[in-house]
Amino acid sequence: MDQATTLRNMVKERRESDVKKKARVITVTSGKGGVGKSNTSVNLALALSELGQKVIIFDADFGLANVEVMFGALPKYNLSDVIYRGKSIEEIITPGPNNIGFVSGGSGIVGLSNINRDQLAYLIHNLNSLDSLADFVIIDTGAGISDQVLSFAMMSPEIIMITTPEPSSLTDSYSLIKALYRNPNFDRANTTIRVLANKASTIEDGELVYQKLSSVVSKFLQGRLDYLGMIPLDTTIDKAIRQQKPVMMLFPNCRASKAYKLVASDIVNGTHLANNVKRGISEIFSSFMLNRRL
Repeated sequence: MDQATTLRNMVKERRESDVKKKARVITVTSGKGGVGKSNTSVNLALALSELGQKVIIFDADFGLANVEVMFGALPKYNLSDVIYRGKSIEEIITPGPNNIGFVSGGSGIVGLSNINRDQLAYLIHNLNSLDSLADFVIIDTGAGISDQVLSFAMMSPEIIMITTPEPSSLTDSYSLIKALYRNPNFDRANTTIRVLANKASTIEDGELVYQKLSSVVSKFLQGRLDYLGMIPLDTTIDKAIRQQKPVMMLFPNCRASKAYKLVASDIVNGTHLANNVKRGISEIFSSFMLNRRL
């Protein structure tokens, strides 16, 4: 039995046997760097935590350390320690502020395509425990349209696309969405892509960002995007970044922090509720690895 067949069987077994609560998995991504993707992941996690949600951030942006820098925490372990050194997922979670957990993908992301069956089974077993540890798992991907970014985005039931009013940001966001739609493994029927307009001057500017992107996706890809909201252009964000702290912690009452709280509230209580089709984090990683092996 080849590894792809083995992995398919594992995914099937997880779907048939798993009847317990699954964490809501949201992938935060962007078509280019510098638009505030990791900043959004961290501040959204803090806003969700304020609403009583248990949140774990999975940093899948291998090679960069934006999330851990903002949390002021240096992870002792990463995903490779689970795969190759027998650590449990609980052991590699770095505690962050407001009881938020942080998991570093590290070099473990790069090596996922080469692990053996026993390592794979152990990883899936451990990832399954995240469902009982969190209400939300936020996957912070890299930027752009690399295979790694596309693989995580394709397997996530909910995607938050971070874009700004800059034309280049809109173009790159469209390129990422087009790459997803044209991939045969992307399940557009059961995947929700929500646009979060960052660095918008006004509420109207944020809505315009969404309308421009939504229009081209509808016209050329016959797709549909949802509007999650906007984060205003706010000088306090730059101040927080310079101090390597989340704006939600340093300036909890600033315009940006209030916007993050509004977005989080909408995700938990408003129109942007979870999809009917729920995939837990272990199933998403199983699909991620299956897609990379084929």
